[in-house]
Amino acid sequence: MLPRAASSMPPPPNPAPYFPPARVTLPSGLEILRTFSGAVIVLEILFGTIVWILVASTQVPLPVLQGWVMFVAVTAWFLSIVFLCVFLFGYANKIAVNWNQADFIFHGATFVFYFGAFLLQAATTSLHHFPRKFNSTAQERILSGHEYNISIAASV
Repeated sequence: MLPRAASSMPPPPNPAPYFPPARVTLPSGLEILRTFSGAVIVLEILFGTIVWILVASTQVPLPVLQGWVMFVAVTAWFLSIVFLCVFLFGYANKIAVNWNQADFIFHGATFVFYFGAFLLQAATTSLHHFPRKFNSTAQERILSGHEYNISIAASV
């Protein structure tokens, strides 16, 4: 029998988990624009601006639906600019966040919200042939021909 001091068992492991510091693999400065993520952010800003302009230029026959489309377009546009500025000005190196995961979550959430906005805008566009007032003798449509074309462009 071995004495207690001469035990061959190792000490128990430290129960505190070890998390390595987050690594930023996306470049900072203007180099972010040469990556796929930077190109997607620039496209989100560009197309978000176009959707914002197109939806705002039509009469809003269904405020609840198109209000959500405008909310998504404006919010995604603003957040895309903020997200791009974080990398352009080098704040990504100063904030300890897993930027690869944050980038993936940001683009995934933006896709889901834009897809929902697309469905609502397409639903509004599909109602163009209905009259604005059902009990009226005038056959004024919900969307005129010009607004219908703008609404199609905003949907796309």
